[in-house]
Amino acid sequence: MKQAPRLWACAVVLLTSWPVLADMPVLTITGAIDGDEASLTVNDLRALPQHQLTTSTTVTDGTPEFTGFLMRDLLATVQAQGDTVVAYAMNDYRMEIPVSDFHDFDVLGALSMDGMPLNPRDKGPVWIVYPRDNHRELQDIRFDTRWVWQLVSLHVE
Repeated sequence: MKQAPRLWACAVVLLTSWPVLADMPVLTITGAIDGDEASLTVNDLRALPQHQLTTSTTVTDGTPEFTGFLMRDLLATVQAQGDTVVAYAMNDYRMEIPVSDFHDFDVLGALSMDGMPLNPRDKGPVWIVYPRDNHRELQDIRFDTRWVWQLVSLHVE
C-alpha cells in the first residue's frame, strides 16, 4: 500500500507550519474497518481520551513523558476487525504489528513528548510508543521495531 499523495502534501505543511496541522488529515486508516477509509486530523486524535506515559526509548535521552491516545481506542473508534495492523511511516517504513499488542499493553499514539507537540522533525505528528519500562518483555528488539514514528497510515488486516 503506497501513501496517499495528500499525506505527502500534509508532510510539507507539517514541516513548515505546526498550527495548520490541527485541521489537516495526518493519519489514514484503511482495511478491515467501518467504511472504506478514515482520515483523521490531530484534532480528531486529541478528541480521543488522552493518556500519559513516562518511559525510556532507544532513540531519546532519559525518560520522556508522552501524551496521546491508546492505540486500542483508535482501533475501536474505527471499528477495526483484524488481527494485524500494518503501520506506515512518512519515509515508507512499514511494520506489521499484532493487534494483540494494543490490548495487552497500553500502547500510545503519542502526539506530544515532554509537553511539546510532536512534529516530523521529532518523530511526529504521531509516534507509536510502547510502555517499555513497565514490562520487561517490551525491552526487546522485536518490540523496538514496532515504535513507528512519523506515522501516516494504518492498514488493518
